[in-house]
Amino acid sequence: MKSTAVTSSAILQDVFGYAHFRGEQQAIVEQIASGGDALVLMPTGGGKSLCYQIPALMRPGVGIVISPLIALMQDQVDSLRQLGVNAAYLNSSLTTETAREVQGQLLRGELDLLYIAPERLMNANFLGLLEQIQSKTGLALFAIDEAHCVSQWGHDFRPEYRELTILRERFPAVPRIALTATADAPTRREIVERLSLEQARQFVSSFDRPNIRYRITIKSSVINQLQDFIRKEHPQDAGIVYCLSRKRVDETAQKLREQGWDALPYHAGLDAATRAANQSRFLREEGVIMVATVAFGMGIDKPNVRFVAHIDLPKSMEGYYQETGRGGRDGLPADAWMAYGLGDVVSMRQMLMQGEAPEERKRVELQKLDALLGFCESTECRHQTILRYFGEAHPGNCNECDNCLTPVQSWDASREAQMALSCVYRTGQRFGVGHLVDVLLGKQTERTTKFGHQQLSTFGIGLEHTAQQWSSIFRQLVAGGFLEADMEAYGGLRLTESARPVLKGEQKVSLRRDAEPVKRARETREGKSREPFSGANEDRLWLALKAKRMVLAREQGVPPYVIFHDSTLLEMHDQRPCSLTEMGRISGVGQGKLTRYGDDFLKVIEDIANR
Repeated sequence: MKSTAVTSSAILQDVFGYAHFRGEQQAIVEQIASGGDALVLMPTGGGKSLCYQIPALMRPGVGIVISPLIALMQDQVDSLRQLGVNAAYLNSSLTTETAREVQGQLLRGELDLLYIAPERLMNANFLGLLEQIQSKTGLALFAIDEAHCVSQWGHDFRPEYRELTILRERFPAVPRIALTATADAPTRREIVERLSLEQARQFVSSFDRPNIRYRITIKSSVINQLQDFIRKEHPQDAGIVYCLSRKRVDETAQKLREQGWDALPYHAGLDAATRAANQSRFLREEGVIMVATVAFGMGIDKPNVRFVAHIDLPKSMEGYYQETGRGGRDGLPADAWMAYGLGDVVSMRQMLMQGEAPEERKRVELQKLDALLGFCESTECRHQTILRYFGEAHPGNCNECDNCLTPVQSWDASREAQMALSCVYRTGQRFGVGHLVDVLLGKQTERTTKFGHQQLSTFGIGLEHTAQQWSSIFRQLVAGGFLEADMEAYGGLRLTESARPVLKGEQKVSLRRDAEPVKRARETREGKSREPFSGANEDRLWLALKAKRMVLAREQGVPPYVIFHDSTLLEMHDQRPCSLTEMGRISGVGQGKLTRYGDDFLKVIEDIANR
């Protein structure tokens, strides 16, 4: 349905139900609507989809959206159809008959938007079909979603994205918009080069996610730590738990289920049917926890993920930013919680060094890992540190991360660093932390006896600190680049060149004191920090609104958020509209949804008010 509204603002209000654009959305829409190209870098949840959906409705012809994920296509199409937009997708999940019908709709000019995988788009027959459509009804635009897939340095690299330059060659008059939430400058340059977007206008939004609270804790009994975090703060919420290995995914999901949570595994080792079923349940049901490797997540559009937890260290700051960005896409508060320890550092370095990537790639990945370690050990504001990594300034402390809420104490650890580094040197630079701590604490063990380490000058010199404190010191010395894991010595620690001035007493070392994590206090329900009711705080109206949404979603076979986001239900709860006119003023209630659902939700509000 091409909208009769002539301006982007009118389409935003009438179709999508929003009174105002956010950030640079309107400028992007106008750039594409006027026939120009654009490269859009915008954080997850920043509203990238509207940047091509609205100009597709403003321009004659069909908008073609290239997307790498089947689940995302279906999700987007379901949402658009709810709004009265004529949208469809073409991918391998469709039967031959259904695919033929979609192509017929294309040829007849009946579609506003078509989502398609890059492999199918590059098929010679389909490109020929697009040329027919262009001559008959027109092509409104090409939107290349998840454009970072073009980068050979990214973990989401898709070779077929490299071929998309053919769009410029065969359809030079059709505007192109490339969109990504991956912010680093090298990836941006590669997107421009690989997709021939040198003339495109670039729009780089702030990558700050002020509604996400970043917290990092030191790993001890990580499953118990995870369960304690969920039990205290997100007992009924949807969340994602990221693990490094398939085995860890299966074990964690099982242990969470044993404690009563609805937790599902997701990794590449599961058969396709199981993965699809688990992803569908996560999207379509409330309160499901997905335990996954990084195989899960790109393109997941569920807006009310209230927490993202990492129980193993991600590979890079980019990976961490992308994965945590899947929380709180609706703008309401969400937690990014991570537990990490020295074992994670050793394991990740080992994985990178033993991989088959060329040496140049390994160097880049190790640099990215080092940046993440620096972030973990930093005493500064987490939001500031993340944005600085991506080349963006942050105006001040966020008061929304562990370091701002409970400022970390630092201490002069120069003497202790000398002890630790000397112990590494005198034991031969081939032992792990456990053994090194035993030597410093003067423990007579089978290993210290076997290697004669009780004869060393460093044996027993560290008795004024506990084993846990020494582990913290070693972890921070690794993160600070004074020590590194020797992969040929099975992860044993060895000195780096940076250790020399410390051992000579020429450089001081300041370390952070590890603190116990604090429980996140429930926010007030005022201003931007409002969050949906949870646990004992849920009231009858909130429960009734969610129940009605779930009934409607199940009737239509779509995820609940396709009906309305939590933020829209929350505004209904607070405003309590009494008429369709008042309901139409609620953010997220466009004309299509007002017609379909307005009376249903007004009745829920009325029924609760009359009880």
